[in-house]
Amino acid sequence: MNLHGRPTAAELVAAVAEFLEHDVREATTGQVNFHARVAANALRMVERELRNTGEAEARAALTGLGFTDETALAAAIRAGDLDGRDHDVTACLRTLVGHRLAAAHPGYDAQPGFDVQPGYDAQPGFDKEPLS
Repeated sequence: MNLHGRPTAAELVAAVAEFLEHDVREATTGQVNFHARVAANALRMVERELRNTGEAEARAALTGLGFTDETALAAAIRAGDLDGRDHDVTACLRTLVGHRLAAAHPGYDAQPGFDVQPGYDAQPGFDKEPLS
């Protein structure tokens, strides 16, 4: 439920993005046209973030490892507190990255190679020491 009624923040952002994508871009060229495109893309990212798609899944992934936010997870990884739980950590990170990509670059998760499962050696030899 939206406390402020209609239009929602996401709907307002979408309306401005649409204005930039259509009215402004059709009426301009060059640098202004490019900047309108960049601004519209940024607003579309904000719109998707406001709609919170996948937020519950990302929160559940963190909670499943015993953390309330990404900062605490990062600190635990740096401290070595999650050593030996590679599969769980990788699954959580994939969920978090997928959530971010859904807002920043929708459809990226449908690209070939994104569905590589944790533990799968997508690039043979990648985990080996670099050649001297």
